[in-house]
Amino acid sequence: MRYLFEEYAIDTDRRELHRGADVVSVAPQVFDLLDYLIRNRERVVSKDDLINAIWNGRIVSDGALTTRLNAARSALGDSGEEQRLIKTLPRKGFRFVGPVRETQGAAGAVVADNAVDPSKHALTLPDKPSIAVLPFHNLSGDPEQEYFADGMVDDIITALSRFKALFVIARNSSFTYKGRAVDVKQIGRKLGVRYVLEGSVRKAANRVRITGQLVDAATGAHLWADRFDGGLGDVFDLQDQVTESVVGAIAPALEKAEIERAKRKPTESLDAYAIYLRGLARFYQFAGRQVNDEALRLFNNAIEIDPDFASAYARAASCYAYAKGNGWISGTPSEIADVTGLAQRAVELGKDDAMALAASGWALAHIVRDLEAGAGLIDRALVLNSNLAEAWFYGWAKNYLGEPEQAIQRFARAMRLSPLDPRATGMRAGTAHAHFFLGRYDEAVSWVAMALQDNPDYQPGLRIAAASNAMAGCPEQAHQAVARVRQLNPTLRVSTLKDVVGPFRRAEDLSRFEEGLRRAGLPE
Repeated sequence: MRYLFEEYAIDTDRRELHRGADVVSVAPQVFDLLDYLIRNRERVVSKDDLINAIWNGRIVSDGALTTRLNAARSALGDSGEEQRLIKTLPRKGFRFVGPVRETQGAAGAVVADNAVDPSKHALTLPDKPSIAVLPFHNLSGDPEQEYFADGMVDDIITALSRFKALFVIARNSSFTYKGRAVDVKQIGRKLGVRYVLEGSVRKAANRVRITGQLVDAATGAHLWADRFDGGLGDVFDLQDQVTESVVGAIAPALEKAEIERAKRKPTESLDAYAIYLRGLARFYQFAGRQVNDEALRLFNNAIEIDPDFASAYARAASCYAYAKGNGWISGTPSEIADVTGLAQRAVELGKDDAMALAASGWALAHIVRDLEAGAGLIDRALVLNSNLAEAWFYGWAKNYLGEPEQAIQRFARAMRLSPLDPRATGMRAGTAHAHFFLGRYDEAVSWVAMALQDNPDYQPGLRIAAASNAMAGCPEQAHQAVARVRQLNPTLRVSTLKDVVGPFRRAEDLSRFEEGLRRAGLPE
């Protein structure tokens, strides 16, 4: 059966929620809740009805039900304030109030006939000017120059992010549109921004040409367009010119001093910069161990050319942290010494560089296990740049500090700044950890199910899936998660768990985690 409403379709046979031609990722219990509400849309459904249908009558907290309802509304572009589709009737229950028609056709094929104005379901715009910078087109005719164009955009995003008066979508989300034909209005709705910056880069011999155009995503109107030409040695000045022009077009009230402060040459060496950009291109693939090792090698090469290149030190430390999170390294004394040196040098050289501080802080917390120092650097980064999704992503540090509610807030902020981020798996798994430590095992199960949809072999996700399902009374799912994580890491035991997870400040958090995995079948 397919249920069609607005631009959405629910396929109960395939257990899929579609928005137009896209499949919307929802947790299994959230899908069950939507299915139940829609099938019973002619009546008010009580809280007990939902608990019996979704949790088979098990005792669950009001918070668990609220979390599922909020997730269902969010998947449909609805909210508790608007209640456009799912209405709450105080002291009575809930009802799906949207007009629905039923069909046996393919969901993807028929939903187009059911379309309405999708702008009604856009992410809520922030209360300040918001922008997404799309990948610039490489017009050099040389595929090898792709890294240069991508790095150019990365630096422009970083510069714009330093303005506290702007809301800037993170690079990892805007780059999901790389190589795709784009509809600016659709991008504005999907990323929840008012403005979109497009452009191109042409690099030939020792000359660079950057073109850019700023578009109002709501109307499609072009607000500004310009071209910037210069020698290769002027590349940082050209980036500054692009940034100034964008800021001048959408936030003219910004102080000139803020614009000047946002200018920052990452290095005086163009050779080091070119190698660094190659490393950044590898790092952002978030691929296997070999790609991560190649990124580390390139960052180290950039450091050899310019020993004062703060960003290169920070990104090299990030490679170690990423490897530790994926179980590729264990944090030997030699690795700890390497990371300590890289992070300390990055902080010395980049005292006002939010990315350098955040990346170094996470490496210190995760690998060196200096939690206080690492968390402090991440907090400093957020003071410098509240748009830095990567710093909010390190909400993991709040989990380790025993502050799970703050961790949830940080992950939520990261997901809003970068709604299409390839690292969403880590954000969702981090949120699952936070709910686990708060004793909300059902919520943890729901969040980690979403995390593992995109990356079923993500080891931190599998570990918290096993522990959460065990504590929630779902032993079969818990055992399956343990079996898979042990295939990926045969040496994992309850006694070695503390070596692969973060440094928990509260002993009871680690004890609860160990108990969950023990119940899931992980050997001592």
